Amino acid sequence: MAIAKAERLMNLALCLLGTRRPLSKRELRESIEAYLEAGSDDSFNRMFERDKDDLRELGLVIETVENLDGEVGYLARRDSNRLPAITLDAEEAAALGLLAKVWQQARLAGAASGALQKLRAAGLPEDVDPYEVHGALEPHIPVHEAAFEPLMLACRDRRPVSFDYRKATAARPEPRTVEPWALECWRGHWYLAGWDRDRGAERVFRLSRITGKVRTRAGKFTTEVPDVVTVRETVASWAGENADRSARIRLRTGAGYPLRAKAASVRELGDGWDELEIPYGHGLDAWLVEFGPDVVVLEPAELRADVVDRLRAVAKG
Repeated sequence: MAIAKAERLMNLALCLLGTRRPLSKRELRESIEAYLEAGSDDSFNRMFERDKDDLRELGLVIETVENLDGEVGYLARRDSNRLPAITLDAEEAAALGLLAKVWQQARLAGAASGALQKLRAAGLPEDVDPYEVHGALEPHIPVHEAAFEPLMLACRDRRPVSFDYRKATAARPEPRTVEPWALECWRGHWYLAGWDRDRGAERVFRLSRITGKVRTRAGKFTTEVPDVVTVRETVASWAGENADRSARIRLRTGAGYPLRAKAASVRELGDGWDELEIPYGHGLDAWLVEFGPDVVVLEPAELRADVVDRLRAVAKG
């Protein structure tokens, strides 16, 4: 129904913007299919008045004009609804270029590219390339998970969702009902931060562990959405970014460069192994499992036990 209303509003806006003279209710009803399908005049009148108010709330300036015969007509003059000129400096253009690259492997790639082309046509300086990033880094944020797009839309529209989720330590997925807040990319993986209704607590879900389809649920959020900074801190905390102690591991020589980059110290053991002291925060066990046989946890004992449990769960399928 939301899509049908959006299409109806778009058609009404195009009619009002495209006419050179005021159009009466009768003419608008004959021009828009959704109005023709209205069951009665009263139904059409209520629908039209709501749509007109919605367009005005969105910023469209709609004039009401009465002709010599006393008939009321409507139109939206282009000069009254013209957006101001778009001006972007080099840093703002670079930020838009980075955002466009996020969608390079998603279904929104064409829309992102088209948006940048429209900005160029609207006055983006010719000497500014929005795809050119200042510096030597080339951003690459993959979007492989099928759950990404429905979750992104659910976050935008503030709609609860349900999906099956398999924890790293579980053999089978479990159903979850979540109020989605935001998506974050961390170390090449996408995470969803939101309110888990089943557990009555804030949770973070890795998209690659969502199985099956993401289903939209009826109703509104039952909890207040925190600000963006808080959500990002939650994602970082659950993904292991915030460390409050240290762990000691053995790492195969020539492997695990992300771990080496985080290490406080590295000591060669010989026989193809090194010993590393690395920050230990929530989620480190899940990260270490990704390196498979190249990592052996020495201490603390609870981290070693968590890694072993995860490996056993993986082995069980």
